[in-house]
Amino acid sequence: MTLLIAGVDEAGRGPLVGSVFAAAVILPQDYDLPGLTDSKKLSEKKRDSLAAAIKEQALAWHIAEASVAEIAELNILHATMLAMKRAINGLACVPDKVLIDGNRVPKDLAVNAEAVIKGDSSVAQISAASVLAKTARDAQMYVLAERFPQYGFEKHKGYGTAMHLAALQQYGALPEHRAAFAPVAAILKAGESLL
Repeated sequence: MTLLIAGVDEAGRGPLVGSVFAAAVILPQDYDLPGLTDSKKLSEKKRDSLAAAIKEQALAWHIAEASVAEIAELNILHATMLAMKRAINGLACVPDKVLIDGNRVPKDLAVNAEAVIKGDSSVAQISAASVLAKTARDAQMYVLAERFPQYGFEKHKGYGTAMHLAALQQYGALPEHRAAFAPVAAILKAGESLL
């Protein structure tokens, strides 16, 4: 009997805005995903085409998020663990084992799980999860970019680039910004109100 291995990864721990996303993926033994690797090493175009192929071929996949409010309440690490737990629990079938990118495993998982450092480059299931988490997170940034074009979210994806920090200075913080993250906290402290 083949063991069902789920790979799990997150996207969006570092940005100053938006949810943190996690994905869980169980691949079939005969998957065909040429070029699959850590999403950070792929172009956006390649990520998008791989994401479609992963969703088509996976035995099960689920993408989950923890909101800005949950990040504020729990802190980013615990919110990331929550998103990962939701992704695992959302799978249509229960995996025999879960391999999670990084050095931590969420608490109280109902399945056998193990952390794999740099797993997004070395374990296909984790690479697939990294692609789904990243493309879902980017999609949220494109929606935000349409609503608030002055911030340039489509370009920096919410990371604290010079462009993003300049927009924060000029326009203030949005409710979607992570208020506890230092650059946002500084703006809020300076008296800029939430839009």
